[in-house]
Amino acid sequence: MSFGYKVLGFGSGGAGNPYMVATGGTITCSGNDKIHTFTGPGTFTVCSAAVCAANNLVSYMVVGGGGGGGLFYGGGGGGGGFREVSSPSAPYTASPLDGYPTAGNRITVTATGYPIAVGGGGASGSPSPYAGASGVNSTFSSITSAGGGGGFGGPGASGAGGSGGSGGGGSGPCSGATTGRAGGAGDTPPTTPPQGNPGVTVTAPQWGGAGGGATAAGSIRVGGAGATSSIDATPTGRAGGGGGGPASGIAPQPGASSASDGGGTNATAGTVNTGGGGGSDTAAGGSGIVVIRYKFQ
Repeated sequence: MSFGYKVLGFGSGGAGNPYMVATGGTITCSGNDKIHTFTGPGTFTVCSAAVCAANNLVSYMVVGGGGGGGLFYGGGGGGGGFREVSSPSAPYTASPLDGYPTAGNRITVTATGYPIAVGGGGASGSPSPYAGASGVNSTFSSITSAGGGGGFGGPGASGAGGSGGSGGGGSGPCSGATTGRAGGAGDTPPTTPPQGNPGVTVTAPQWGGAGGGATAAGSIRVGGAGATSSIDATPTGRAGGGGGGPASGIAPQPGASSASDGGGTNATAGTVNTGGGGGSDTAAGGSGIVVIRYKFQ
């Protein structure tokens, strides 16, 4: 009887579960990993932590909302801030911005609830006040990814692209002016590695500057490239900058990488849940996303 009791006790979990159990968001699986995807506000609830401490160190990606594009040869919106950690216990092909080497970026969870905020994209500057709005921050635990800065626009003599995860682009000179507007600062507030890049400062007449992206600043009209991660099992680009406004008669330019990275010009919005910046003139930024991954078997 004694021997049988011990066997039953061990088999019923007396030694503890080596893997965590959690709820929240949309849950999918990839191999031995579970993936929780949040496209709106929610709570990542750890019902029970893993006995094996290494399995409580989660992988994550947090992307802020993209900035909106400006009007009148306007600047493109900046991509939302991009922050990521690939845990050794739940590995995948991460972006170049994997922050695992910096200890302060790592999140080891316990049995509690973690509120999730997913930032919305910034509105475009059309029909007024011409300058696009900045995107909204996304958060998970101690990690915040800033919204992208709005692109500057309008016939005014002063102003600049908004600062944020990535900066919004400056607008091109108009009404005979010869000086354009400055792009907004990226990586604001600063993180390690940087969560984004600056928007473009414009000097060429009538060309709007593009918004910065997660891995690169833009050019005069082409949005900065976003970051590609496979955290949710499919390589996807996110947090690219929106394209700047073209001079009269010149075809619009899209974001530098894929359409999911950033908006283009002429009312091409940043794609939802990518944190892409909105293209100039009438385009809003794309909303952000939060993804959490861990080993479950």
